[in-house]
Amino acid sequence: MFLAQRLSAMVLAPLVLLHLGVILYAVRGGLSAAEILGRTKGSVLWGGLYGLFVLATAAHGSIGLRAILREWTRRPHLADTAALLFAATALVLGFRAVLVLT
Repeated sequence: MFLAQRLSAMVLAPLVLLHLGVILYAVRGGLSAAEILGRTKGSVLWGGLYGLFVLATAAHGSIGLRAILREWTRRPHLADTAALLFAATALVLGFRAVLVLT
């Protein structure tokens, strides 16, 4: 799990920077949210990047949540179950957003 946590962080770091950079560029360029979404609609590139973002976020967050719950509760099965539910929820909601917005 330690390695998976670090690998997901390595994927997330450039994606977060890209996401923030694009937002700053678009907002400073005077684009509204509707105009930004109009430009990303139907884009395989943006759909793929944000799909990867969803995968990395779900993995990173659920591993971290699992570690915290295992430490705080001392109940490994509860921690594992909560982490799996969190990951499933993050994946479903994340991919739903990617499909709607790209």
